Amino acid sequence: MAMEVTQVLLSAQSVDSTVRKHAEETLKQFQEQNLPVFLLSLSAELASEEKPVDSRRLAGLILKNALDAKEQHRKYELVQRWLSLDVAVKSQIRAYLLQTLSSTVSDARSTASQVIAKVAGIELPQKQWPELIGSLLSNIHQVPPHVKQATLETLGYICEEVSPDVIEQDQVNKILTLVVQGMNANEANIDVRLAATRALYNALGFAQANFSNDMERDYIMRVVCEATLSPEVKIRQASYECLVSIGSTYYEKLAPYIQDIFNITSKAVREDEEQVALQAIEFWSSICDEEIDILEEYGGDFTADSDVPCYYFIKQALPALVPLLLETLLKQEEDQDQDEGAWNLAMAGGTCLGLVVRTVGDDIVPLVMPFIEENLSKEDWRRREAATYAFGSILEGPSPDKLTPIVNVALNFMLTALTKDPSSHVKDTTAWTLGRIFEFLHGSAVENPIITPSNCQQIVTVLLESMKDAPNVAEKACGALYFLTQGYEDLGSTSPLTPYFQDIVQCLLNVTHREDAAESRLRSSAYETLNEVVRCSTEETARLVLELVQVIMAELHKTLEAQKLSSDEREKQNELQGLLCGCLQVIIQKLGVSEATKYAFMQYADQIMSLLLGVFACRSATVHEEAMLSIGALAYATGPNFAKYMPDFYKYLEMGLQNFEEYQVCSVTVGIVGDICRALEDKILPYCDGIMTQLLKDLSSNQLHRSVKPPIFSCFGDIALAIGENFEKYLMYAMPMLQSAAELSAHTSGADDEMIEYTNLLRNGILEAYSGIFQGFKNSPKTQLLIPYAPHALQFLDSIYMEKDMDDIVMKTAIEVLGDLADTLGSNAGSLIQQSMSCKDFLNECLSSEDHLIKESAEWARLAISRAISV
Repeated sequence: MAMEVTQVLLSAQSVDSTVRKHAEETLKQFQEQNLPVFLLSLSAELASEEKPVDSRRLAGLILKNALDAKEQHRKYELVQRWLSLDVAVKSQIRAYLLQTLSSTVSDARSTASQVIAKVAGIELPQKQWPELIGSLLSNIHQVPPHVKQATLETLGYICEEVSPDVIEQDQVNKILTLVVQGMNANEANIDVRLAATRALYNALGFAQANFSNDMERDYIMRVVCEATLSPEVKIRQASYECLVSIGSTYYEKLAPYIQDIFNITSKAVREDEEQVALQAIEFWSSICDEEIDILEEYGGDFTADSDVPCYYFIKQALPALVPLLLETLLKQEEDQDQDEGAWNLAMAGGTCLGLVVRTVGDDIVPLVMPFIEENLSKEDWRRREAATYAFGSILEGPSPDKLTPIVNVALNFMLTALTKDPSSHVKDTTAWTLGRIFEFLHGSAVENPIITPSNCQQIVTVLLESMKDAPNVAEKACGALYFLTQGYEDLGSTSPLTPYFQDIVQCLLNVTHREDAAESRLRSSAYETLNEVVRCSTEETARLVLELVQVIMAELHKTLEAQKLSSDEREKQNELQGLLCGCLQVIIQKLGVSEATKYAFMQYADQIMSLLLGVFACRSATVHEEAMLSIGALAYATGPNFAKYMPDFYKYLEMGLQNFEEYQVCSVTVGIVGDICRALEDKILPYCDGIMTQLLKDLSSNQLHRSVKPPIFSCFGDIALAIGENFEKYLMYAMPMLQSAAELSAHTSGADDEMIEYTNLLRNGILEAYSGIFQGFKNSPKTQLLIPYAPHALQFLDSIYMEKDMDDIVMKTAIEVLGDLADTLGSNAGSLIQQSMSCKDFLNECLSSEDHLIKESAEWARLAISRAISV
């Protein structure tokens, strides 16, 4: 087989699909029958200079895919599979890979670099292949330029694959020395310089110690800044990418270099090619991000010994940085409004300007206003659009006091421009700016309202008129109406928008029927706005919302009648069904709030349910998700009456719980089980065996995305609350699962922020399960069944208290579990609680919490515990 590998690899790239499929099947069989020989053959193919480039490239790609995958569980399987291979086989494959770095074919070298990095990513953390870095560094100065280039590329990829603690500092120093030398202006070969610059980008995370040393840092910064002046555009771009990364990774070390960086970046923004100029702007955006984070975290009150002082680089650069960014706003492209993926100088400059505004607040207003005033009425559309964009940019950051007087003057001008300006670009940006005015300067918290009884009608009329404009303008007008509506949500029984409610709804429905509604996300935007209009509506318009139910049902019915659709049409149908189900969900939630509207709505419940079942029958994951959420709302509104729908709905519920691939669908379905439990209470009992079996299966699967596991534990609690002591038969399966998850989530030492956040979600899910189970068994003669599980629950509470990294949500749920335990088990829990290492401290800490919800739960827990102890 090894002899024919070349031909099979070439056939697998054939234009003839029969030949291609046969070759792919052959490769698959070879891999399954003899993996070691398969991998060896591929690495030999990649290394052989006699073989065709195409077969070598594919061999490398298959090798790479045999070592790595996007899905976590698959990746884990591939890593274990590689680690279990025979040492001699692995050794031979590595030798072939290193040999390929000397190939004269650049594709082969580049592929080998990536595969070596994937192997390193698996082996270096396991202390295997310890000689790899040394062998790459050893002969670097005696090799031809193309080998040097491949070696640098490999080192860069390795740094991308492994975490900094895996490589010894001594080797890190050698890598950085080699990389920085390769970047130097006296390196004659352009490919080597480019590979070195890209490698530095990946290696920056390893350079903590080097950036703490003044001399080493100065040297690295000098070489990077010099590389931004290279005659080669790709090297200039790569070196600015390094600067962006340095800006966010080593912000606190930048002060000595910031003036020089400003000089080179501003020159690049004004004079260099677009891909370089974009990175130069990105540097300042990354500095804004850092300073916004610091100012938010520390609230601006820095002491001399503050960990991360803010250097206010943006504030210092303002007088020169703002004019630079305003200039970029004038470099728009003709069709950027229509192109969703567009990214150009004007957009990058505008984004950066918005970040600068958020960083410095009021200080920017006087620097931007002259530009706005000068250009807002100019003949050239670019100047009008740039001025309007600049105005929109300053609306988030400065104080309302600073902005309100300016906005009051500008509002009329904006409304006129939105209907009268001849340029679609200007209208698009004007509608966006109005949306930002309504988002940031309108609402119950704003002292001086911008929208008054005298201008409200004009605003609504202009926005509805603009919804007939080009799709990109109409979409932004929908967005503006969304924020206008949202600003009135806390007003209670009456809203200034009530008189226009019917016109607004009709206009939005008309937008959804436009021939071009698929462009610029227009249809989605119209439905999102319609949902917000319904959500924020008052009792005065309840009758009209009820009428809307019939309209949306008719629309949904129409989508179910379509037959024999092409895949493109089916995708559009799925999207529309998703939007309509989303709209129904909001309407059901709105009408379910008061008894009067709920009673009127019930006449439609059967029809809605049969439509939703029809949507499930269309079988599309995204629609499942939206339809599931509508079912949840319907269950909440109909309460125990939902039981009559369960026989027809149950199979779809089960399908949702089995949907590992589209884990969001699975997650939503788990949430819906909770909604149905609350609606049906013990009427859910006939379906519990099937539901619990599936939930337990989900928990033990390593294929299901980890984010679904916390809600599954919460769901155990919902089921136990609904069926009470009938949960008895599931205890022997659910409790060991809870206990092993509790052990896993108790300790977080050494975890990163993302892991700590997930751990807290998991803890909360586990605690909600305990809480539901204890409450479900309360006052039942079977309470004693829980006594064996109480010590473990308390041990879990002890250990997470000791870790000191609970968030407020976990803290509240944890103190409630302590109360539930005492409340349900009484004296049986009392003695255990008295023996606990930390229950008393934990209770006292919660009683003195500033969060009134935690305090309230703790007061209740204290009562329950004192009752349990005094029995």
